[in-house]
Amino acid sequence: MSQKADILVRAAEPGDVPQLTELNNQPRAYWGTLQTPFTSVAAREKRFAGRGDNELMLVAVFDGKVVGSAGMVRETRHRRAHTAGIGMAVHDDHAGRGVGTALMQAMVDVADRWWNIKRLELDVYVDNVRAIALYERFGFEREGVLRAYAWRDGQYVDTIAMARLRL
Repeated sequence: MSQKADILVRAAEPGDVPQLTELNNQPRAYWGTLQTPFTSVAAREKRFAGRGDNELMLVAVFDGKVVGSAGMVRETRHRRAHTAGIGMAVHDDHAGRGVGTALMQAMVDVADRWWNIKRLELDVYVDNVRAIALYERFGFEREGVLRAYAWRDGQYVDTIAMARLRL
């Protein structure tokens, strides 16, 4: 079932934090990100309130519910100011329905047209095939494997460093 046409992408608001918490506490969402299970609303509210001027957080809304989120952080060091890192998560019940595509399109648009980002970076677990395919559709290329990058579900997992260069 496709829902892409009905997805609204907008800036995240403080009132979204409870739904963001529910989204990020989904098994596949924390499996594919650096999030951990059982994160409280209070912890997410604190993190949300601490965001800076070089950070953007977007949410994808379907039928009035937050079903995805994406963040972008611009490097503040002068020699890396042309670079930003991104991350995203999609609610388990909405994976494969265009949420990631809608969020990625919005992130790339902001990076290219408003923030003047030359290099957009991300890391993705080597076994997150669906996410890798999405990133490659948006022009991200594999740059290397980071071995034993994170501890997930009782074992170390590798990630692929990927980047998209705007020419």
